[in-house]
Amino acid sequence: MLGDVINGVIGPIFDTTWSSLKAQYHEGLKGTELKQERIKAEREIEQASKNYHQRYLKRYCNIQILNRMDKGVSLDKIYTAVKFLRDSDLKYFSLDNLEELYRKSGNRRFRVGSDERHDGLTAAKNEQYLMVLGGPGVGKSTFLRKLGLEALENGLAHELVPVFIELKSFKSEKVSLHQAIAKELEVSGFPYAERLVKSMLSDGKMLLLLDGLDEVLPQQTDNIIEQIRDFCDQYSQNYFVTSCRIAAYKSGFNRFTNVTIAEFDNEQIKQFIERWFSSELDLELGTADEFWKLISQPENTSAKELAQTPLLLAFLCLVYDRSQELPAVRSILYGEALDIILKDWAGEKRIRQDPIYKGFHTELEKELLSEVAYQSFKNNQLFFSEQEITERIAEFLTNTLDAPKYLDGAKVLEAIEVQQGILVERATNAYSFSHLTLQEYLAARYISSQWLIEKTVSEHLTDDLWREVFLLISGLVGGRSHELLLAMEQQANTFVSSPKLQGLLQWATELSNGSLPSNQLLASRAWLLYSSIDKVVDSARDIGRAIDRARAIASVCDSDFAIDRDIAIAIDRARAYAIDIDIVIDIAIAIDRDINRDIDRDIDGDIGRARARANAIDIGIVIASNIDVNYDALSTKLKALEEHIPYDEATANEWENFANQLTETFLTFFYLDKELVTFSPEETQALEKYLYATKLIIDCKNAAVRVSRKEWSAIESRLLTPPSEES
Repeated sequence: MLGDVINGVIGPIFDTTWSSLKAQYHEGLKGTELKQERIKAEREIEQASKNYHQRYLKRYCNIQILNRMDKGVSLDKIYTAVKFLRDSDLKYFSLDNLEELYRKSGNRRFRVGSDERHDGLTAAKNEQYLMVLGGPGVGKSTFLRKLGLEALENGLAHELVPVFIELKSFKSEKVSLHQAIAKELEVSGFPYAERLVKSMLSDGKMLLLLDGLDEVLPQQTDNIIEQIRDFCDQYSQNYFVTSCRIAAYKSGFNRFTNVTIAEFDNEQIKQFIERWFSSELDLELGTADEFWKLISQPENTSAKELAQTPLLLAFLCLVYDRSQELPAVRSILYGEALDIILKDWAGEKRIRQDPIYKGFHTELEKELLSEVAYQSFKNNQLFFSEQEITERIAEFLTNTLDAPKYLDGAKVLEAIEVQQGILVERATNAYSFSHLTLQEYLAARYISSQWLIEKTVSEHLTDDLWREVFLLISGLVGGRSHELLLAMEQQANTFVSSPKLQGLLQWATELSNGSLPSNQLLASRAWLLYSSIDKVVDSARDIGRAIDRARAIASVCDSDFAIDRDIAIAIDRARAYAIDIDIVIDIAIAIDRDINRDIDRDIDGDIGRARARANAIDIGIVIASNIDVNYDALSTKLKALEEHIPYDEATANEWENFANQLTETFLTFFYLDKELVTFSPEETQALEKYLYATKLIIDCKNAAVRVSRKEWSAIESRLLTPPSEES
């Protein structure tokens, strides 16, 4: 029981202070009266210890996030182990270094440099003076509360009485740390609270948890910092843990070891989700596993980026809890996440004390951040200097009619950084947005509000870095989404202006089964293009990407119709042409077996066998795509080829010849001139861009709030077909 633990600490302290308490409070009492007074005090301390535990649980261990929950969640139930980063080496990076390192990293996390992590509770046990730093919503207060609970219930590594103090409650210079600590004990019923606190501090028996240095009123900050430093000097044998937002921390705590709470990694995200969905019903339904699988899917990469912050991960859990899915229109999801940072969180923490926010309302701030995000994206910047961002803010304020005159760029930047953490100083004089997802959303918001659709499409349609921006624009433009799709279609058509590429599209159009529903017809054309360009001997990077684009288009058009390159799925999709595709699959399996039997024996031979296997499967894909060919003749040819599969001991030339025969079979029976799929480097790049844009058009349609059925039907019918003169 907690009472036993806390009394085990306070009891001996009370013994040592009893003599002074007698002299101060019970002068004149002797014998039986004095003994009864001591027994009474001991009973009060025992009851107060239990009260202290219960009060701590009720006040600090019931987590209710952003007032969006019907009831709070127990801290012990939801707490996910915190990990600390030691002093980052980012301070040694320049602006150009950060851009280069981020581009090379290939992920969406802005953090570069050292990522060595340490367990938070272990660090807290080993450090007598600990400064816990981190951005908004990263879990600083939760960690301090958990630390206090561990001290109460498990003793941590030392027998200490934890006292949790919210520094934002210090609204006057008259309030002292000593008084605040005494009040925490007094309200639980401890007798002689002030004297007892002094004795405990003198004996080094307290763990002081000073939360939210950044939340102190500006006019009180210097006073609180001075009090903490003096307190540490006067009672140096106690343990101190203080929390502060990184942007607000001005140092000055020489005794303290600075640690930064790391954003959640995959292990922590998964653990948090498992703890969140831990009810009997959730365990029975496997809700946590389903949500983890969903958020780990490639299409949810941007949403998962938000999950690195506990605050926004809790928000995602709440969203999923309502409907067992994430919204298809991601712009709505990210808009809510932004509001949490700009409105809900600031309101809940009661931190909007800065005079700047009296005139700088949320909608104006959104406009500012949107413009900054767009200009940065336009300039291919993810990191920017303090001077640059300050000048952009100042220009925005100058050009805004109702902006308060007393605002200046530097103060607004500081307020946004300290109070919300949307703009973060990553290294000396190097800023970025806290999440790439939020920068993408804000840039998309600016483009849609200013209607820069045509400009954005013409300049950035095939830029991978802009993909998420396009998807978000589609959700933000509402009923005008078809205008975005039309602009994208027109730009995509400019990539296939050469006669050869138009001829290839014409071939796929003519060979597709026109009786299929529109989505299946589009999938059929995509599979034809995929199989035809896969015949190209040159495996240059752009051709490989083009092949992947064509497969992706086919897969997204109709999940029931789409055929994966995998043999098992090809068999499932064979449909009415089972006898012919079975022959193809038998060929592919036989080749696959030979390839894997001794893969290091003959590299050239393996390449030939691999080509033969790919060709066989490609023929199967096209057969299963309901193409009008002479199946009797094809069946005869395939049976003949099956009888001539080279033996395992065959030479590289024999395997290469067999692969060529399969290629010729494909070209002959599907009316394809090899010259039509032999591309120049420029044509290869143009085809890759065209297929990328086509896939993005489909994805944007799926990301829109509303698309006119008539408009989409017209656009879909034209995709992967030669552009008409009108378009």
